[in-house]
Amino acid sequence: MAQEVRPSDIGGGPSPADGNGRRGVVVAIGALLLGMLLAALDQTIVSTALPTIVSELGGLEHLSWVVTAYMLAATAATPLWGKLGDQYGRKKLFQAAIVIFLIGSALCGIAQNMPQLIAFRAVQGLGGGGLMVLSMAIVGDLVPPRERGRYQGLFGAVFGATSVLGPLLGGLFTQHLSWRWVFYINLPIGIVALFVIAAVLHIPARGTRHTIDYLGTFLIASVATCLVLVASLGGTTWAWDSAQIIGLAVLGAVLLVAFVRVEQRAAEPVLPLKLFRIRTFTLVSVISFVVGFAMFGAMTFLPTFLQVVQGITPTMSGVHMLPMVLGLLITSTASGQIVSRTGRWKVFPIAGTGITALGLVLLHRLTETSSTWEMSVYFFVFGAGLGLVMQVLVLVVQNAVSYEDLGVATSGATFFRSIGASFGVAVFGTIFTRRLDTELDAALAGQALPPGIGPDKIAADPRAISALPADLRPSVLHAYATSITDVFLYAVPVVLVAFVIAWFLKEDKLRGSVTAPDTSQTLASNPVERSSHDECARALSVLGSREGRKEIYEKITERAGFDLLPAASWLLLRIRRHGTVEPARLAEATPVPLRAITDASRQVEERRLVQREGVQLVLTEEGLQAATRLAKAREDSLAELLGDWWGPDRPTDLVALVEELTSELCGSDAERPPTSEPPRDHHA
Repeated sequence: MAQEVRPSDIGGGPSPADGNGRRGVVVAIGALLLGMLLAALDQTIVSTALPTIVSELGGLEHLSWVVTAYMLAATAATPLWGKLGDQYGRKKLFQAAIVIFLIGSALCGIAQNMPQLIAFRAVQGLGGGGLMVLSMAIVGDLVPPRERGRYQGLFGAVFGATSVLGPLLGGLFTQHLSWRWVFYINLPIGIVALFVIAAVLHIPARGTRHTIDYLGTFLIASVATCLVLVASLGGTTWAWDSAQIIGLAVLGAVLLVAFVRVEQRAAEPVLPLKLFRIRTFTLVSVISFVVGFAMFGAMTFLPTFLQVVQGITPTMSGVHMLPMVLGLLITSTASGQIVSRTGRWKVFPIAGTGITALGLVLLHRLTETSSTWEMSVYFFVFGAGLGLVMQVLVLVVQNAVSYEDLGVATSGATFFRSIGASFGVAVFGTIFTRRLDTELDAALAGQALPPGIGPDKIAADPRAISALPADLRPSVLHAYATSITDVFLYAVPVVLVAFVIAWFLKEDKLRGSVTAPDTSQTLASNPVERSSHDECARALSVLGSREGRKEIYEKITERAGFDLLPAASWLLLRIRRHGTVEPARLAEATPVPLRAITDASRQVEERRLVQREGVQLVLTEEGLQAATRLAKAREDSLAELLGDWWGPDRPTDLVALVEELTSELCGSDAERPPTSEPPRDHHA
């Protein structure tokens, strides 16, 4: 992947305190959050509306494709959006992604049958992939690395919130308005985001040339589509030994061979084949595939179980899904934090896949008479298992590769989760359809049915159950319950394969710079697409904010060979960055108490490291030398975190990033006095 040193990466880009102005940046970030909200919400809001959608439009056997079409399109489009944004400007591309997404949403809302809805969901997915990747990339254009972690935390919060709110909102719209509002709600949000972006988003114009792997992207998307079509149509629409299914399988194999050939020659391959020589990457890719398979397969069919079998309203089915979402969020966050602090990670993929398999067995035990408490516990166990493994997989892959492959390895691991999700939803849908046909035929054999109501009608439209005689309904509901819960049992062996593979992962020591990934990398249904530079900037900015503590400045001071208060070292670095510092103003602009700043000021004055010019402190010659040594110690401490990435042949963009972060961590522009001189040495 081509790397670049951006203007913003070497101190020339905008920050909240200059060019754009803090208010302009905050408004622009708000609009980006709205764009991210659209894409994130669409991954969760549709699930609780699906039973109603298929009842109205018909075609329960095609239910899975409403989800799969979106995922496949978003997965295929994501790498293209990232590269095209680099090349032609992210603002225009982001606006184009919003427009495509809104067109897809409007068309989904007016769809009159399932084929139309599936096609329009694919259009929506094309735009959704761009919303996800470009909104995160634009944050990197707007704010310097030191402040990036704070804003990216907001995007993570949006993901967490939509995981909880999506099923609830989907149920509310479906029950009280119409399922079409699940799509219409995107229109006002998207239009607001579009206008705000046009008015306030100003990012540096630049063009980074890429050799975009269009053919590789097309081929891998085609291979995935062939596999999903075989999984979803085999044994239902067409027999497994039919010419159509065999032809699709052969076509998929031919396209896969072509993809391998193309990737071997591509200048910037969408999925570099050399990554598969890294054992950890290959194993993690398989586990990621299985996690996506289980997670999205279950999330697609559980609302159908709740609404059709349990008779729960769409809104309450969203409430019933919350234990699973909460289990996922809690263990996902906790596992990432524990790994970042302890450096030990192997237990989590093993435990996570094991608990996920247990959760699937528990879901298989659900019946039409299961209590709310029983369902809540089973949902929570399943979600907790997924959460334990999801964060850690991204960490493990990032730790296993060289710096130059950091970006593509991360997107590769999340790509396999996305393909697994598409495949899982399709396979779950096929098993469910076949089981339902069999169970309904058995339940209704020899029974007198109302005119126009037969097994086919009941299988296509769950509302037909209410037209059955009261004595037949329990057996039909049991047929639905068995068909859905059997799906979870079929998934258990697949997850156990991942459980076995997890034992073969080698627990290498984590680099200090490998931190818990953000939520978009672990909960999104489409892959993340960022450069190695962006991934590293995100990780180091997280560490940088965590390192702005007293004990870190103690270490820097000790490394530089001084006997100073930690706050004194902190103060010297800020004076070096800004030229002068006013202690009282510094206390207002930073979270450091005035007492600590006063004590530090007194110490550096007594040691003649600074002198006063009115209310301002400026460095003496001796103080400048001391601050330079402290800055070097600060840079060394950041570089240490990079481990073997900081080798003799380290790339220039990584050097620039460490220098810039070191400079920024020595004091933000917001702390600079209005009348201060320019800093004596920018690279603090």
